[in-house]
Amino acid sequence: MKALYYEQFGGPITHESLPDPTPLPGSVIIKVGATGLCRSDWHGWMGHDPDINLPHVPGHELAGTIVETGREVKNFRVGERVTVPFVAGCGRCGECISGNHQVCDHQSQPGFTHWGSFAEFVRVDYADVNLVRLPKEIDDLTAATLGCRFVTSFRAIVDQGKVRGGQCVAIHGCGGIGLSAIMIARALGAQVIAVDIDEGTLDLARRLGAKHTVNAKKVPDVVEAIRDLSGGGVHVSMDALGSQTTCFNSIANLRKRGKHLQVGLMTGDHQHPTIPMDRVLAHELEILGCHGMQAFRYADMLNMIRSGKLKPGKLVKLTVTLKEAAKILTKMNDFDHRGVMVIDSFG
Repeated sequence: MKALYYEQFGGPITHESLPDPTPLPGSVIIKVGATGLCRSDWHGWMGHDPDINLPHVPGHELAGTIVETGREVKNFRVGERVTVPFVAGCGRCGECISGNHQVCDHQSQPGFTHWGSFAEFVRVDYADVNLVRLPKEIDDLTAATLGCRFVTSFRAIVDQGKVRGGQCVAIHGCGGIGLSAIMIARALGAQVIAVDIDEGTLDLARRLGAKHTVNAKKVPDVVEAIRDLSGGGVHVSMDALGSQTTCFNSIANLRKRGKHLQVGLMTGDHQHPTIPMDRVLAHELEILGCHGMQAFRYADMLNMIRSGKLKPGKLVKLTVTLKEAAKILTKMNDFDHRGVMVIDSFG
């Protein structure tokens, strides 16, 4: 198969011919139809994820068609179109039994725990627990936007934040995660304030449903700007970027009993950010981590997509070939792109 491949963290990413994957007893092999380029893949390439063993093939947001099944797979068959959460739960540990596959004790993650979807074929483990059939109305390109950024934002906004109509929501950072969250929160009837440092990105945020935008480079105090726009603070706020500054601002701009959602990865010097704990205590604020979404929760999201309430395809701003993605992946920390990029050609 053709695949993107690297042998050292931060090193060259090459376009190679590699052996096709073979299924484990509970796994399937998927012919990849489309796969998203995500900043998490950049984090992996940089060596920020302890699960990655070298050499490696990245990629974790995918949609495609099953071409082979392991002998223990009972619920899926060759020829079905599927997608999968980026965290595949084992289905047997205590967390999975409680319904929390996204924090499984033995999780499998294509592109992290084993070779991923920046390839013509990818192995997906614990298939019966994690695969999601795709309705015919949702093509592979759209489905490839879901597996990490969109589903994590969906669970964060819907299940963790419990956002509802009439609330004010702030989104700090308008990359793929932030733009997804804006679309989802607006679909639920919330008033959204989008924060970013790029005017073009903020314009896109407005087109996707943000009522107000704040350019963090141009206002003297982001927190005060949001508190003014929201009449004293927002009900729910998300750090969709993952930095000391965006995390602090997201907590500090909450109204009393508000909820902070941490979705952006915190790595390097940002792992242990300064938090306004005095405000957390005095205002009874909640701080919630958000790490993916279970396969069984896809049904509600897919129904909203089929009905037109959510249109994740609007997030796709660029489609590229597998070979082109090698160069793009190394630049993903430069913040010079908008929306979601998807690989849709694998030759």
